Parts: sequence; structure tokens; C-alpha cells
Amino acid sequence: MDIIHLLPDSVANQIAAGEVIQRPASCLKELVENSLDAGATRIQVIVRDAGRTLLQVIDDGIGMSEMDARLAFERHATSKIREAQDLFSLRTMGFRGEALASICAVAQVEMTTRRAEDETGTLIEIHGSDVIRQEPCSCPVGTNIKVSNLFFNVPVRRKFLKTDQTELRNLLTEFYHIVLVYPKVSFTFVHNDEILLELPIGTEKQRIEAVFGNPKRNVYTSAFVDINTQTELVSVRGFVIKPENATKKAEQYFFVNGRYMRHPYFLKAVQTAYSGMLTADYQPSFFIYFDINPEAIDVNIHPTKTEIKFADEQAIFQILMASVREALGKFTLAPTIDFDTRGSIDIPVMPEQPVSKPTIHVDTTYNPFHTRGAIYPDKPTKGWETLYDGILEERPQSEITDDLLRPADVESCTLWQYGGKYILLPSANGLVMIHQHRAHAAVLFAQFAEQLANTQGAMQQLLFPEVLTLSQEDMVLIAQLLPDLKAIGFDLEQLSPDSYSINGIPAQLANQSAIPVLQQILQQVQERGADTQREWREQIALSLAETTAIPSGKSLTEPEMRDIVIRLVQLSNYRRTADGKTIVSLLTDEEINKRF
Repeated sequence: MDIIHLLPDSVANQIAAGEVIQRPASCLKELVENSLDAGATRIQVIVRDAGRTLLQVIDDGIGMSEMDARLAFERHATSKIREAQDLFSLRTMGFRGEALASICAVAQVEMTTRRAEDETGTLIEIHGSDVIRQEPCSCPVGTNIKVSNLFFNVPVRRKFLKTDQTELRNLLTEFYHIVLVYPKVSFTFVHNDEILLELPIGTEKQRIEAVFGNPKRNVYTSAFVDINTQTELVSVRGFVIKPENATKKAEQYFFVNGRYMRHPYFLKAVQTAYSGMLTADYQPSFFIYFDINPEAIDVNIHPTKTEIKFADEQAIFQILMASVREALGKFTLAPTIDFDTRGSIDIPVMPEQPVSKPTIHVDTTYNPFHTRGAIYPDKPTKGWETLYDGILEERPQSEITDDLLRPADVESCTLWQYGGKYILLPSANGLVMIHQHRAHAAVLFAQFAEQLANTQGAMQQLLFPEVLTLSQEDMVLIAQLLPDLKAIGFDLEQLSPDSYSINGIPAQLANQSAIPVLQQILQQVQERGADTQREWREQIALSLAETTAIPSGKSLTEPEMRDIVIRLVQLSNYRRTADGKTIVSLLTDEEINKRF
């Protein structure tokens, strides 16, 4: 009996959809790219429930005929290429002809479209690859496509979607990848009947400011310098941030021929150009656009088309690095020093002066082991060994365990502070060193984590509320964190689509500004990819603990040190912070003795 058979088209389409359509953001990318390829100048994205219920894209592009509308949903049907050779001269966003077929295989799709020369348009409705209806309709020029109930027939895929806030952030991220490279197209993004982004036609800088900054003040883009390099191989232009404006949260975007891409090798080129200008924790933000002959790149190596292969990566690496360095140098951010000043400065020559040889007197009878030198010539060092009696005696080795510190020992021993940064105390195995800021942060982290779990955070009302202005991506994220921020002691009230009023703060913040604390929380959640409540609660507690812990360099009394250490050793893991940094270190007796 034969066991190999062809899969039905509907099943094959669902399998292929798993590669192309992974979440609502994948669907948005494919639909908006189709609108751009259709020559649209206005694109509106309407989303409901972060794309689960509805994802609609409306454009004013050229539209489709009745036949094209039907063929568009067939696999490998495309208007972008005709033969394999066309893959080496791509200027369109899409070309495989897989997106619409993949989308309609896992969703309920309705599309209306009309060309300018047609009196009526076409309506087509497809559910899970099955054509429900196709008929003439009245509609404006362009295409309006609605994707409803994504993954309705693939419950496993729908089950693994993240929360609405997380999926909405993914939608916005994908949206940014497109809008940042098409400033000559106006975009609108609507979620649950609320306009989150309205981007008019403008310049690249205006578009960047509209997405990440304040369009009225141009504060964000004022921190950037332009780069512009033209070569026979590639054209490189865009904007890189001044080193003094770099932050820990960097916006880093590469685009090639109008397409967003990820490229770790080119990222290294930018980082190398900034070498010596930034501290280890800071990264440069940049928006860099490449224009290159399509034959010199290959975009057909990944379904998402974000991983692109260049024919001559090493040469482009050097061009990019030199472009960034030149841009920074032009604005005296990395001034050069010319040591060859001959001819420009007259340096007077001093007349030669007679130089006598120095006289060195050596006391050949001096013995450092028998005298205290010239300061104490009459006091021999006999008996000096007794000065350190007891210090170098070998300590008992009966209890060398992982337990460096025990509360009972801490209560009775002597503590010292070194350099305003470390707490020192003796133990059975040597000298224990504790990083005071991290120790206090670990104690506070446990306290904040417990408050979040029990919603018992104490709040202090502000006499003068602060205003926190955020990007749309951060607005979505803070809405997700709002219940937990309230539980820990923040009183936040939304003022506008891009700002919150901070009316109250956790009591532990005392008189500190809440704005940097909240910004750090948002940054940490984004950088760590925290998608679950447990993960973002950890980041909230960690950021608050880092902010409110005693700083390095602060002098502590012995009772203050003892209180911190006793509370520290009561934690289940007191050796490291929640993010893996060392708190406690032991300098053993053996290490100390080796030094002498």
C-alpha cells in the first residue's frame, strides 16, 4: 500500500502560514508592504484587541481588477516578479506571493478593491482558504482588507499569543520598521477606536521625531548629526546620536533599499566608530539608510526578509565606520590633534645652561631590618613580630561551608567600612567583603517583590504632580504595568495620548523624582523581554531597589552596617542580586597569607 500522498491545498497553506504569519505583527507587515508596493500615499491601520479580533489595512493604491483580486490569494501568485532572474533586481517589498495565501489560510479575510479606471470594485471573502463569496461592490479607489479572528482554525497557535499589550507592542514595532523609511507616505494607526499614531507626510527627521520624540519641539532629533557618504558601491545616509546624548536604551535601525534589516556585522561597525566615546552601559542610537544595487544583496534568505546578505560586506563595513566617524568629527565631537606645528608657531630657543652632575650619597651600613631609618634612628625594630600577634594565626577550619555569614555571627562581630563602598567583617574562613549598595538593593528587592505580591505598597502623595511624556510604544507598555505600579505605590493618571500625571509615589522614594525611576522600569522590561506578570514584577522591584538603595560612597555607622548585613543574610540567596551581580566575596586565610 502506498503511504506517500499530496496534502490538500488548505493544509499546505496552514503549514506554510506558520513560517510567514507568526503573530498579528507578521500579518500587519505583509499587508502594509503590499499597500506600499501598490503605490499608496495614505495608509490606515485599524486594530482591535491587538489584532486578535481585527486587523484592517486601508490604502489609496492602484487597486486590483476582479481577476487579480481572486488570483492574489493563490499561493505563489504575484505581480512583483516573473522569472528567477527578477530576484536579483528587487525593488519591491514583497515578491514571493505567499503572504495573502498564508493569511487567508488561518483567518477570515474580507477584501474590497477598485482601480481608478473601473466603475465598480470587487468584494471577496475567504475563510480558511475557502472562498465564501466574490461579487461586485461600490468602494473607493484602492484596497481595503480586513483580517478577522486570526488563527481561528489553528487554536494551538492562537493559544500561544501573548497578552494584548505585548502583541500591541509587537504591532507598533513592526509598524515603526515601515513608517521610518517611508516619510513620503502618511500613516494612521488606530487601536480599539483610539488613534495611537497619526503621521503626516514629511522628512525623515520629522518622521523620526513624530515616532520617538516630540514633534512640536524636535528635542529628540536635535541630539543627532547627519551622515551622508556616496560611493560607487553603496550610498550611506542617515543620523547618528552625539555621544553625550547616548542612553542605555538605544533606537538602532538599519534600512536598505527601503527595507528594514537586522545586521550584527554593520552594528559592530557603528560601535567601533564610537569606540572610546561611550561607557560600557551606553549604546548609540542611529537611523541609517543604505542605497545599493539590488544585484549586490540577497533578501531571499528568510521569510521575514529582515536578514539580508551583502556581496561585499567588508567594504561596506569600512565605509559605514568611516562615515560615522567623519560625521562625529565634523561637529567637533571627536576633535583631531595635529602635533606637526612646525612653521606655524615660533618656539623660542633657550640658551644652553651649564649642568652639573648630581651627587648621590649612599649609606652602605643601612640595614632596613635592624633600624627604623632616619626618622627613628635610635629605635630598633626588635620585637616587631609581636605587633601582629593573633592576626595571622590560622583560624579554625572545622566549618568551611557555603554559609559564609550567619545572623548570630554578624550580631557579635566587628564591622568596618572600606572606601565608602564595602562592608568588611571577619568569618571563620577569612575576610568577608560586602558591596553595600548591592546588599541594600537585594534587601529592598525582596521587600518590593513581597509588596507587589500582596499589593501592600505604601504611597506618598505629591504636592506638585510630575508629568511623564512617553512614546506610543511606552504608553502601551505602561498601561500593561499600571496595576502593578499602583500596587507598589505609584498613583498615575493619563493626561493625554502620550503623557501621564504622577500624583503619588512609593513611600521609599521619599523626595526623589519618579520620572527616571519609571523610565528605567520601562527600559528594563523592554530590554529583558519581560512578557509575563512575574517577569515585569521582577523588573519593577529591581528598578525601585536600585534607585532607593544607599549609594556607593555613603558613610555608614556600625549599627547601619549591621542592620543591612543581618537583613541580607536572612535572604535565601544573599550572594548575588536578582540580576546576577556579586554581593558577597570572601578573601580566604590562604589568600591573605600568600600576600605575606
